[in-house]
Formats: sequence, structure tokens, C-alpha cells
Amino acid sequence: MSGLTSTTPIPTGVVVHSKSRVLELQYGDESFRVPFELLRVYSPSAEVQGHGPGQETLQTGKREVTIIGIEPVGHYALQLNFSDGHNTGIYSWDILHDLATRQDALWREYLAKLEAAGADRDAPMAVKSSGGHCH
Repeated sequence: MSGLTSTTPIPTGVVVHSKSRVLELQYGDESFRVPFELLRVYSPSAEVQGHGPGQETLQTGKREVTIIGIEPVGHYALQLNFSDGHNTGIYSWDILHDLATRQDALWREYLAKLEAAGADRDAPMAVKSSGGHCH
């Protein structure tokens, strides 16, 4: 991730497909349909990513998650509000484009992480106490 640059593709359209659980990102003539689950398990939030490499929290039980709201963040990102209450991920244009264009590789990586952790993709997440909250 090099961050936002003048060449970062900005979607010309964003469509939430609730029934098929995909976020359609349109870039001129091409469009990508990114599953809500992928967006959720790769959320750029501290809650998911931690505060450094190796501190990620493996997300499970997100197959049925839906997007219930999208808020623009300035002119550089979208904040996605998920049905499981997660809404702290700020998806900048570069992150969205990366998720859209690399989704096959990211799926394989996610499934490999689950396997390595001996985790079930559909297992409910352990609910964290609100004690150690990041702001």
C-alpha cells in the first residue's frame, strides 16, 4: 500500500447489492463486485489490523454480514457500516481498489490463514470486552 496518489483510481460508482452481498465498484468501463465478507475480514480498522504487523485479529463468522450504510470520508475514502456493528474501517480509494483487483489472491490468503489457525470460517467471533478499546 503506497497510499493515495494522483493516480489512485477513484470509483465512478459504488452500488450495494444487499441480496448477493457484494459491493460493486465501478471504474469507468470496468466494475468489480467485492463480497461484503471480504471487505469485512480485511477491514483496515485497528480492531482487525491491530497496530502493527502480526497483530491482526483473524475474523470469522462473517459470511452473512451485510453493509447497512456507507458514509463518505472527505474525498478520499468510504466508511462502511456492517450489520455486525463494525463501522470503524476507513476504506480509502487505494484500499478499495486493491481489495477489488486482488480479491482472488486475498480469498486464498484468508482461507489459508483460517486453516493455519485451525479456525472455522463460520465460527462466531469471541466477543471482546470493551475494556481495551482503541480510539
